[in-house]
Amino acid sequence: MADVLQYKCPSCGGQIEFDSSSQQMKCPFCLSEFDLESLKAYDEQFSDAAQESAMNWEDSAGSEWTQGEAENLRVYSCNSCGGEVIADETTAASKCPYCDNPVIMTGQFSGDLKPDLIIPFKLDKEAAKAALLKHMEGKFLLPKIFKSQNHIDEIKGVYVPVWLFDANVSADIRYRAKKIKRWSDSNYRYTETKLYALRRQGGLSFSNVPVDGSEKMDDTMMESLEPFDIKQAVPFQTAYLSGYLADRYDVDAEASIERANTRIRQSTLDEFRKTVQGYDSVDVEHDSIQLQNGQTKYALYPVWLLNTSWNDKKFTFGMNGQSGKFVGNLPIDKAKAAIVFGAVTVGVTIISFIIKMLMN
Repeated sequence: MADVLQYKCPSCGGQIEFDSSSQQMKCPFCLSEFDLESLKAYDEQFSDAAQESAMNWEDSAGSEWTQGEAENLRVYSCNSCGGEVIADETTAASKCPYCDNPVIMTGQFSGDLKPDLIIPFKLDKEAAKAALLKHMEGKFLLPKIFKSQNHIDEIKGVYVPVWLFDANVSADIRYRAKKIKRWSDSNYRYTETKLYALRRQGGLSFSNVPVDGSEKMDDTMMESLEPFDIKQAVPFQTAYLSGYLADRYDVDAEASIERANTRIRQSTLDEFRKTVQGYDSVDVEHDSIQLQNGQTKYALYPVWLLNTSWNDKKFTFGMNGQSGKFVGNLPIDKAKAAIVFGAVTVGVTIISFIIKMLMN
């Protein structure tokens, strides 16, 4: 028995059939019509674009500690969240920088990989305090008493473990695009839809794509603190830990690959999409992203964590210890929020009423 050719509608993706009345291939879902030769050319043009993505990495991050390097490092453990931080023997940790609960020293540091790079702190504790005050300025919905009653329970400078991913990427992306033209006369309204099959091929290079290696450190907060200037990173030395804590990574490089692939894939799609202009709609029909020379490095990024309390609630803020970028959610005065919501609702109602009156 001969194989039956089946085609999907380039417009909506439904299976199209031959229509005897029009002698065309017709989609029963969106009613689009196509001649058979155009459909064959459409499929043949991209028959080689079905290669699946391949994003594999060489695990080369970090190195082994040399004899004596870790002798002056101590490990502190939090019984509440399970986090472990590392500090030199002169730095005492009293509270967990993530959940603000007491920590205990569990002994001398051993194991793990030695970081390849470290970005030293450029801003001190006083800068972090000032950044919190500035963060609260001009916030209309912030309770007035928060600023006066709020007090900082703990400020800790923490080196957050980060896996850095380098790679060259080649991509082959197939798009389905539309141009829509509408017009009308005294009798009818018309819509003309033109379909386009587009293809983009090319390459990109990615360097030092960061993925947070700490499960306790909120990924959203860490990414909000970006960018960190990796050009200012230096080869790791334990002396940079003096006076600071270093989070002990609990998400290794291999477990971070999925997040790295997601970031690289999305960035690739975004960059290629910028080259497709002048259409009313554009959809990705297929993409193949191939990764070459994928390598990883292990670095420590400087972050100030501020744990504050107010009204029996904890609020955690973060500051990029290199650039000073500050992030964190503030409480909202519910009474003020209700007033604003009510005013907006009334405004929308009035505008809707005016529009309705003008149309009548």
